[in-house]
Amino acid sequence: MRAPLTLAVSAALVAGTALGLAPAAHAAPPAATDAANSVRFVDIAGDGGTVLKANVVTPAGAGAGTGARYPVIVLPTSWAMPQIEYLVQAKKLADSGYVVVSYNSRGFWQSGGEIETAGPKDVADASKVIDWALANTPADPAKVGMAGVSYGAGISLLAAAHDKRIKAVAALSGWADLIESIYSGRTQHLQAAALLGGAGYLTGRPGPELKAILGDFLSSNLAKEGEMIAWGEKRSPAAYLDRINANGAAIMLGNAWGDTIFPPNQYASFYEKLQGPKRLEFRPGDHATAEATGLFGLPNDTWTSAHRWFDHHLKGVDNGIDREQPVQLKSRSTGGYEGYPDWKSVGANERKIALGGSQRIWANIDSGANGGVVLLSNLLDQLIKAPPVASIPLLPRSFAGVWQSERYDTPQRVRGTAKLHTTVTSTKESGTLVAYLYDVGPLGLGKLVSNAPYTFHGKTPGTPFPVDLELFSTAYDVPAGHRLALVVDTVDPLYIEHNPTGAQLTFSSPAADPSYLSVPLRAE
Repeated sequence: MRAPLTLAVSAALVAGTALGLAPAAHAAPPAATDAANSVRFVDIAGDGGTVLKANVVTPAGAGAGTGARYPVIVLPTSWAMPQIEYLVQAKKLADSGYVVVSYNSRGFWQSGGEIETAGPKDVADASKVIDWALANTPADPAKVGMAGVSYGAGISLLAAAHDKRIKAVAALSGWADLIESIYSGRTQHLQAAALLGGAGYLTGRPGPELKAILGDFLSSNLAKEGEMIAWGEKRSPAAYLDRINANGAAIMLGNAWGDTIFPPNQYASFYEKLQGPKRLEFRPGDHATAEATGLFGLPNDTWTSAHRWFDHHLKGVDNGIDREQPVQLKSRSTGGYEGYPDWKSVGANERKIALGGSQRIWANIDSGANGGVVLLSNLLDQLIKAPPVASIPLLPRSFAGVWQSERYDTPQRVRGTAKLHTTVTSTKESGTLVAYLYDVGPLGLGKLVSNAPYTFHGKTPGTPFPVDLELFSTAYDVPAGHRLALVVDTVDPLYIEHNPTGAQLTFSSPAADPSYLSVPLRAE
């Protein structure tokens, strides 16, 4: 068993540094004023009277006896972040005529209570903060919005399902399906869960339920799998889709292609099922890195879109956002945006790579192909286009299955979700495999395009069974003269593997059910 706590502590410190988390944030922020707007630090009574530390930013001249009402935006903080997280964005919003209330989610920093992980108390807290804003600020009850990054995004979506007053949401780097986020392919996302758990212990007070769930998750206590899934579903906005649609809030979703905590697939699936006004934006990066610069006041496309979204849906500004293609993607390979009418149009073309023959590999050995390091690897891809790499010719075939396409004469613009279909025979009843898609240059060096894990249990040894696996969605341009390669092995530091000692996996392609990799391509 690996050492998840050590990893969690280290990763939490890296994450905190990347997003501007300072140890001094334990101290109460001083009161401040600005020439254009005012900032107040207040205590708000959340669900059950739990004290939530908050700050309120109001437009210049608000509350001066004018009787004017302003649209209000509520911002729950991200996991492990202090209440000053959104202060820069809050002041920008106040400058343009919004009342903004940002609060520290319960269980973190100086807010009371214990960490509920977007449970019912967190959802009730959001409504209590709206109540407070309407009673104590010049907020317009008909123009209520919510937004947040990561944890704040999840809480905002859940609140939109339970509070009809919420008219618009900007959910950035969040989740719609918690199970598909950190337990996709029924495989524990080790580094993601350990990062969240470690950061929670460092900056907050995990409740007994979270402690139990995290312990069972990281220790692979499969006897409690049903409880863990039920716990995650209760905290998944996708489980309340009917309520969200009935309430009709305008929903904007933004995420990064390489988000190692909340991969983009689950957001795209959720987006397609939304029935009200909606927008989906994907950009290069890892968890919350697409929004990070905006928290410091630097130019940021994600926050610009969020402001435009609120301006249109809360203030009625005719800024054209409703006439744009609602799905906006930025490729990892180019600098421009691409617009699509819906998610299914993203990968309208499909190229199948046949996975012929039969390959057998030994489990429990890392072949050298892997998905990188949580937060770091995809941040490097975002900043300098340097994703994880592997030398495809040098991968040991005893531990990795490898299939390659022909060399392409023209660029292949991969857009959307690649899908693997194959037949597996295991010598043991359980096991884990990880699939990787690489862009392979003339010298055999492969750049990671996407990956995804898959775990099985209860299979009859020696009996073939089909495997269907969706790789994490992406947008990547394969240059002319390159080829695509599918690599499958059984160990990746990002995930917990379930391979018994001595296990072997055989990948075959029966004539009646051929194996293939379906690659979605942009329609030119």
